[in-house]
Amino acid sequence: MSKYLVTGVAGFIGSAVANALLAQGHEVVGIDNMTTGSPENVSSKITFFQADCQDPSLYASKLPKQKYDAIFHIAGQSSGEISFDDPSYDLRTNTESTLHLLKFGLANDCKRFIYASTMSVYGMQPDKEIDESSSTFPLSFYGVGKLASEHYLRLYEQFGMRSTALRLFNVYGTGQNMSNLRQGMVSIFMAMMLKDGKIHVKGSPERYRDFVYIDDVVNAFLLCLERESSAGQAINISGSGRTTVGSLIDKLVQLKGSESSSGKEIPVKFEGSTAGDMHGIYASQQKAEEILGYKPKFTLDSGLKRMYDWAKELKF
Repeated sequence: MSKYLVTGVAGFIGSAVANALLAQGHEVVGIDNMTTGSPENVSSKITFFQADCQDPSLYASKLPKQKYDAIFHIAGQSSGEISFDDPSYDLRTNTESTLHLLKFGLANDCKRFIYASTMSVYGMQPDKEIDESSSTFPLSFYGVGKLASEHYLRLYEQFGMRSTALRLFNVYGTGQNMSNLRQGMVSIFMAMMLKDGKIHVKGSPERYRDFVYIDDVVNAFLLCLERESSAGQAINISGSGRTTVGSLIDKLVQLKGSESSSGKEIPVKFEGSTAGDMHGIYASQQKAEEILGYKPKFTLDSGLKRMYDWAKELKF
């Protein structure tokens, strides 16, 4: 049995990773400030600390000083749009937190660090598969902070920290926060459709993304533990390939219509824009496959169907 430290353990991705580690019989210590996380996401088997990862006192006096086999740093403000509200907070929660955790890890004989980075580090790109050697020119404070953290990981390699940055593309799936309408393209549109019976899209239907189901993301995190060659790498984690927003909306409307006998149309409005939004991006999976042995198991259709069946039972 190994012991792992997981940040963001009450959130969408963090809780899924923590539960997968528990299912394998490992011990998990978790941190979350509960800003967007839910208490229901934190298993009773987790040694839990409610705190900010950027708070120095957490490491000085609260968090157990013991050996961790790896740190999974998943906590942080995770919306490009929201990062424009308070760039200083975004910097602290996404970048300063990384520095504290790297230092804490080395002080406690932890030499493995797996970081939840983002496609947002790339910024505007041509309409082609983006690989990890592509230019990085983020368009949001969120993307800037995540890219800075990647560089801090690189610098800490000289002290013996073996780190991997997973550049996550548009993650969706069961367990996502359906009440947050500023984070998560799939969850936003699905929540609008189920709650209000209509969808408002800020931006063009011709924009495109690469959607990856939560189970595939969790698998990528766990594969990092198995593949030593992933240390020192930044790796794209994606799923659907090039998918337009218009196509995503069509698939959601079809899911709703497939169980409705009324034949009522779902009104869709394309209007407005979002700060820091990029027109389109999708990923090459070559490096993830070669280094991690990663292949997504969920198609967009199968992932949306599973998420929809879960979400329609929620109370909005």
